Amino acid sequence: MDFEFLASTFVTLVKAVPTTLELFGASVVLGALLAIVLVVMRTVGGPILSAFSRVYVFIFRGSPLLIQMFLIYYGLGQFAVIRDSFAWPVLREPYWCAVLALAFCTAGYQAEIIRGGLQAVPPREIEAARSVGMSGFLLVRRIIAPITLRAMLPAYSTEIILMVKSTALASLVTVWEVTGTAQRLISQTYRTMEVFLVATLIYLVINFIIVRLIALLEHRLSPHLRERPRISGEGRTVTSLETSHD
Repeated sequence: MDFEFLASTFVTLVKAVPTTLELFGASVVLGALLAIVLVVMRTVGGPILSAFSRVYVFIFRGSPLLIQMFLIYYGLGQFAVIRDSFAWPVLREPYWCAVLALAFCTAGYQAEIIRGGLQAVPPREIEAARSVGMSGFLLVRRIIAPITLRAMLPAYSTEIILMVKSTALASLVTVWEVTGTAQRLISQTYRTMEVFLVATLIYLVINFIIVRLIALLEHRLSPHLRERPRISGEGRTVTSLETSHD
């Protein structure tokens, strides 16, 4: 094993990590905003907007992300009306085409995850909150949002991890993130195994950090699900599990 080459490869690929994180962060945030709009259209938007939301989700969940990215990067530029529009300075850049493709795709998945989280809110919780005077933003902040977040976090964490891995597709439209930089390094050195091993390690570290952050958020949102210690008759602190064994 050539550790000197592995170390130099690691240094080279780590320099591309900011681009990967930028792609990931921008696409997830834009996708989340678009997903919220889609959920609102689906739930309270009436038949036309609801149908539009359903069709959007079906198209972007039912077609490959790679094809969506190619259509945005290579396809839109074929129309003169787009080349002459105000959006062309953005759409001619491969970086922003990759961000838009990733955001449009994840919005379809996130919309369904958020909608599932909303459906998990028990109606009796809302009725109880309204009976004590909660309404509007306070009702959303204190009751609907926490329950929705707890219900959607397991599926949302999976979608987030998939988005980290999906940023590798941006290399196919000449965005030099980790995978793109690895491919360029392989073309120069012809050492596929070592380069991709280092790239895999970098993706694993990124996903490990994200998984731990989401687990921490899930822990903070679920204090009522944790075992509460109590003092036994002997003055010893025990958990509810120990109590059940007694």
